[in-house]
Amino acid sequence: MLFQSSIRRELARSFGATLVVLITIVMTIVLIRTLGQASRGYINPQDVMLLMAYSALGRLPTILTLSLFIAMVGTLSRMYRDSEMVVWFTSGQGLSTFLKPMFRFSWPVLLIIALLSIFVWPWTNQQTQEMRERYESRGDLDRVAAGQFQESANGNRVFFIDRDGAKGQKSSSNVFIASNENGKSAITTARSGQLENIDGAQVLLLRNGQRLESQVGKSAVKISEFEEYGSNTANAAPPSTDTTDTKLQSTLSLIRTPVRNNLGELAWRLGLALAPLNFVVLAVAMASVNPRGGRSLNLTFAVLAFVVYNNLINLGQSWISSGLVNFGNFFLLTHGGVLLVALAWLVKRNANWTLKTALRPARGHPSLPDRTRIAA
Repeated sequence: MLFQSSIRRELARSFGATLVVLITIVMTIVLIRTLGQASRGYINPQDVMLLMAYSALGRLPTILTLSLFIAMVGTLSRMYRDSEMVVWFTSGQGLSTFLKPMFRFSWPVLLIIALLSIFVWPWTNQQTQEMRERYESRGDLDRVAAGQFQESANGNRVFFIDRDGAKGQKSSSNVFIASNENGKSAITTARSGQLENIDGAQVLLLRNGQRLESQVGKSAVKISEFEEYGSNTANAAPPSTDTTDTKLQSTLSLIRTPVRNNLGELAWRLGLALAPLNFVVLAVAMASVNPRGGRSLNLTFAVLAFVVYNNLINLGQSWISSGLVNFGNFFLLTHGGVLLVALAWLVKRNANWTLKTALRPARGHPSLPDRTRIAA
């Protein structure tokens, strides 16, 4: 049918353009933030692109929802502005009939949003957390970079190397180690150092160096020179397997353990999946524009409505987690309330009902007996 095909074709163009713009903006922000974390040593610089991919998947439900909402509002507003709506209305198409082509176009996007928010979101959080913990729990010498002072994982040692060895070799030159363990302070310097595995343990062999030892609180200093000195290095701690964080738990585990924190996270995930349905109805109801008015007023109102609705979902998560609101009551009041408002708005505009037209019969009825009496 020409009516539905023309709307879906224009929606596809508008949705694609909006999605590309929003993804570009979000990925730029994520890239700047991820590079900042890598420069401060919180994440592995080699994993920047992978972390960005996980971050994009986690934010994709919100991006898709906003893109779909803006595309629908922009398309319908353009049709009002160019008087295409007048043509469709005079051909017998009411405003409510626009819901069918809207849902026929958006159902694949709605399905993707639901899958991403319910299943992909916890998986991306788990992968990101594992990568961070793996990088934070690496061995002390794995943290060292040439020309930089680096503190060990337990804070008892400080390492410095002047230059790394050749590629593929675990050797360095001009090594400096300052340690403070068991009440003893020591400073060790060596011309070179190399990592070796001895009896299954990782040992740092220092060559041609000097060691200064002192007891904390005492002035005596012991100075010794060595041709070869072995120092045990801290092994990497295994990554944490703690899954108490609700963001890391699967949706099924949240349902099986309905405590307040889990219910709050579950309400947030289901809210991301249900909100696009309300936005489709809301887009049809609010996409009316005065041809003489500004073109960006409807889009501004759409973005404002999206921000308010999205913030309500985030606030609902904290309210449910703290016990201020019940899980079922929040769903009925928030998502059900928005749906009722959108449907009432759509019915009002579809019937062209206004307060003035509702009061007009009440004003005209009392005057009828007067006109009849005068005619008599």
